[in-house]
Amino acid sequence: MSISNDHQAPEQTPPTPSQPAQFRMVLVSFLSAGVGLVAGVVAYALYKLIGLFTNLFFFHRLSADFTSVRFHHLGPWVILIPVIGGIIVGIMAKYGTPKIKGHGIPEAMEAVLVNRSRIAPRVAILKPISAAIAIGTGGPFGAEGPTIQAGGAIGSLVGQILHTTTVERNRFGPRKASATILQTKSCFDKLL
Repeated sequence: MSISNDHQAPEQTPPTPSQPAQFRMVLVSFLSAGVGLVAGVVAYALYKLIGLFTNLFFFHRLSADFTSVRFHHLGPWVILIPVIGGIIVGIMAKYGTPKIKGHGIPEAMEAVLVNRSRIAPRVAILKPISAAIAIGTGGPFGAEGPTIQAGGAIGSLVGQILHTTTVERNRFGPRKASATILQTKSCFDKLL
């Protein structure tokens, strides 16, 4: 006696993954390494710019070497130096790009999450300069965030020029961030 099952489940085929983004791993790996190296150069340039602006504002000389600001000869007028730095950075934010406002890390995360990893090229130039002015004039800021944002802008620019996908541009992110943080830490450890 055979039992017949009239209500057999239709034959199921294994689900096919949706079309994944064409991820060119080797290309992205080389691009990430290159962006990391360039971000390291940006971190070193930021380090030197901070020294330059510190010397310009506190000692009125052209030098990128660090000197402690406790040796300044400005007397009580020294209190105006951070104010002047803030005014300069405010002018840069108003007439350059408002993306230079803030710490840098939240702005870089916003670019990844909201803007499909697209950062304007002028951010790569103006953010390190504004950060160097702010820090060099005595502002209470760190260089890690601006360096990450500048590295992110460089990676975004490279990705846009080479027509990479959003997923591929996002792969630059961890490499940029870790390279810039390590380079910045290495530069500022030299101060101690």
